Amino acid sequence: METDRGLSGAPGRSTARAADTDPGHAARLRANPDPRPTLAVWKFASCDGCQLTLLDCEDELLGLTEQVRIEHFLEMSAAEGPGGGRAELAGRGPYDLSLVEGSITTAEDAERIQHIRRISRRLVTIGACATAGGIQALRNFGDVDAFRAAVYARPDYIATLETSTPISAHVPVDFELRGCPIDRRQLLEVITAHLAGRKPQIPNHSVCFECKRRGTTCVTVAHGTPCLGPVTHAGCGAICPAYGRGCYGCFGPAERPNLRSMVAQLRRDGMSEADILRVFRTFNAASPEYAHVADLAAEEHDIPRAGTETDPERPA
Repeated sequence: METDRGLSGAPGRSTARAADTDPGHAARLRANPDPRPTLAVWKFASCDGCQLTLLDCEDELLGLTEQVRIEHFLEMSAAEGPGGGRAELAGRGPYDLSLVEGSITTAEDAERIQHIRRISRRLVTIGACATAGGIQALRNFGDVDAFRAAVYARPDYIATLETSTPISAHVPVDFELRGCPIDRRQLLEVITAHLAGRKPQIPNHSVCFECKRRGTTCVTVAHGTPCLGPVTHAGCGAICPAYGRGCYGCFGPAERPNLRSMVAQLRRDGMSEADILRVFRTFNAASPEYAHVADLAAEEHDIPRAGTETDPERPA
């Protein structure tokens, strides 16, 4: 079976194209001869920060609308389409490009994302929630019923799934854009690449490369500050290390992260097993790449702490 390589160029599952399967597509084209490709933006379980990143593009957004018709974007407008009718939660479609923010946390959302996939030529997930389950994926490691009872006065009114899962766990995804929130320059690159019919030029290296590029002294080497930069995907511009703080992993795991080495380094920097688990279980807690962190953190290591007699080269 032929596979769909999507925006990223990576093999994926075959997907039906909305224009090829929707008998009403040709009729809609005749009714609306606007040649611009259509863009839809969707929200699932999230804080809306990644959608706001698109709105924050401001001047670039004005130029973008000359090339793309924003057809469905409830964060921006309650109207949809050239007729200005009220937008529906599930949209009308078909859409050339759908940007999806948020994770799947309810049965209704699991059904809605299937519909969105069917009416979207290309589907790009944006942000940690959509690509890794988000901060709400902490429920995956606990008792959801206990959480629900602690938060809500009437927990029986709340219908939710036991887990928070990324969009790719439910439908084929053409490209994943990481970050909490995403970087607006990378978002514009993904949209531009779609318009040009090419692969987005999004780096796969770690935050450490960004520190080197901006001339930032390594906070771990210089001060013994715990930092997830070596295993975190680039995209933030190494903001935290530039201000003397360790990386918190907002952009998720880098390609093939060496977690065993990272955990060992965090131990050398004075972190306990609980500290290590806590620092990984934040924005991208449910990332498959982090699945073995708990086991690695629990392993017994005879590693000297910073500043001890057995490790004289390390700064105190």
